[in-house]
Amino acid sequence: MDSKLNFQTIYSSLKNQIIEGKFQAGHLLPTELELAQKYSVSRPTIAKVYNMLQEEKYVLKKKGLGTIVTYNNPDNIYTFGLLLPGAGESDIFTIINDQLLKQSETGKFNCLWDGATASSADIRQSLIESCCDTYIHKKVDGIIFSPLERIPYANELNNQICEKIAKACIPLVLIDRDIVKYPERSAFDIVCLDNFSAGYIMSKHLADAGCDHINFLYRPNSASSVNLRLAGVREMCFENGLQFDENNVHCGNPGDLDFVKQIKIVRGKTGIVCANDSTAAVFMSSLDSSGIKISSDVLVCGYDDMKYSQYLKHSLTTFRQPCEEIADISIDLITRRVKNRDLLPVTVCLTGNIVVRDSSKFLK
Repeated sequence: MDSKLNFQTIYSSLKNQIIEGKFQAGHLLPTELELAQKYSVSRPTIAKVYNMLQEEKYVLKKKGLGTIVTYNNPDNIYTFGLLLPGAGESDIFTIINDQLLKQSETGKFNCLWDGATASSADIRQSLIESCCDTYIHKKVDGIIFSPLERIPYANELNNQICEKIAKACIPLVLIDRDIVKYPERSAFDIVCLDNFSAGYIMSKHLADAGCDHINFLYRPNSASSVNLRLAGVREMCFENGLQFDENNVHCGNPGDLDFVKQIKIVRGKTGIVCANDSTAAVFMSSLDSSGIKISSDVLVCGYDDMKYSQYLKHSLTTFRQPCEEIADISIDLITRRVKNRDLLPVTVCLTGNIVVRDSSKFLK
């Protein structure tokens, strides 16, 4: 009688925990031996419990792996915390945030937006730790985070945030960029543009337009994605026999005329790949002030297809990111991670496309 009672009690307890989401789909249950010791029953009793749960489609026993929860409660709606830039920092996050909102309106998950409202990197820096603490206190199911860039100590702060989330055992997906510089790789899932390919494609576009002197320009404290774009530019030049070394890489303030004048420009032969549109826009203004003509002396391009790009004095050639897809896949990844936290981290790199405008065309 005791064995039967223990069996029913254990069976009902485990089944209820699975239904209530305490053991979620994709999670491994304790081994039969561990559970037998916990409840002071025989191992065959636990085996009988797991066999019945498997017959009822709550779990799946896999040889060499263990007993995996397969039940997914349709009423279990996840809550995800967002640590993303607001619209003022980058247009791409306007689209990403809008797409996340659109997806959340389907009712499959909820989003907390406390960390997706800051309009600048400086404001995000002051808010991000408190937003992260709020999400941890509320025990959100997962967090989607776009690491800070272009501010002092961004790397340290990004690492602190990720370590805090990991310590709280909350699944984390990084969006748009990693927290470490290429070729290093963090332990988190990432969804982003294929930045290496984007660097290669954009520099090849300039080479095909007649540039045999390719340069790369970026601001200090830029995101790790910039290093990947630079690597793509370097690879294109190597494959096509174009010189590209440290003299072709420029890190500084594009609005500083003294810095801009140090960049060697062979008129009619030079192309500048800027790390993003905001850098390119300021840089082109500096070139104009220095008497260097876009589309005559030099070609310039950027990334992100910011709204103002086509309305600049010289409409800017840019690389458009697949923002809606980035948002959609970030939800897929965080949901996958919630269901199975033991999966190896993955990187999903998506393809964008060039938007060709006047800044990358030499005048005939």
